[in-house]
Amino acid sequence: MKHISIAALALLFAQGLAAQDTTKAAAPAAAPAAAPTVSVSVAEAVVARSVLERVPQDTGTAFPVDVGQVVLWTKVTGATAATTIHHVWFHGDTQVGDVELAVGSSPWRTWSKKTVPADWTGAWHVEVRDAAGTVLKRIDFTVGQ
Repeated sequence: MKHISIAALALLFAQGLAAQDTTKAAAPAAAPAAAPTVSVSVAEAVVARSVLERVPQDTGTAFPVDVGQVVLWTKVTGATAATTIHHVWFHGDTQVGDVELAVGSSPWRTWSKKTVPADWTGAWHVEVRDAAGTVLKRIDFTVGQ
């Protein structure tokens, strides 16, 4: 009797599989919603020694060898939703920093700092990039020359 019950169950199971409608294609999975494109632009960007009350102090394009630290201050416009920008720091042609900064609205002021060792003299630049990596602005400056 056990053999008949097992055989009957196997037959019922097999019929259940055969009865499935395979003519209807499964609905494709919904594509994830694309993040809204946020177009930002740089209204102003300067290199400075410091920032006080969101205002850059002692701005310039040439700094002494003992500057110790510089700041890139950036005013961004056009953000209709929260996004980010990057300050990508270069000494000569070598990338020495990449700072991600939040942008909450328009206009938005933000800044990043970079320590400058005394032996890192010469040409520097900072690229301001949007969240996609597009260069929005390049700021050049020198240290110790």
